[in-house]
Amino acid sequence: MCTHKLPVLPVLALAAVSLAGIGAATRSRPASIEGVWRTAAVRLGGPGAPTVSPTEPSLAIMTAKYYSRVESHADRPRPTVANPATATADELRASWGPFYAEAGSYEVSDGNVLTMHSVVSKNPAAMAAGSATTYTYKAEGDTLWLTQQRDLRGPVANPITITLVRVN
Repeated sequence: MCTHKLPVLPVLALAAVSLAGIGAATRSRPASIEGVWRTAAVRLGGPGAPTVSPTEPSLAIMTAKYYSRVESHADRPRPTVANPATATADELRASWGPFYAEAGSYEVSDGNVLTMHSVVSKNPAAMAAGSATTYTYKAEGDTLWLTQQRDLRGPVANPITITLVRVN
């Protein structure tokens, strides 16, 4: 049997302060962008630009340091190219233009700035040394919004916003 008695009020006060600190730390931490996501919508940039709800599957995988994304930003199924060797430029653009595929590393800075460095990409220019794409992001629950700020050409005048929904 323990005969030492701790003063009750200071112990309760310390416990309350500790619990309040834990709650504040939990509330101020941003939601994680790590996970597997699918594209739910793409708001194209510029005045009067539409929001596209992709009809084809997409997948973006974000680990602690690396990403891979395969997305279609088309609001209807892309046409099939029967023979790429004989397809017209318009046929190729209609099929491959709204398709994005790349993988690489990323870092987060300033709390909500995501900078992606492509290692492999459908667009060879995105793989050039020093090339990066920068987004601001907001993560809330199972939804992630990415708004493009810079690409390999510099600041984006009419940024797109990609809405992703967590798959797992």
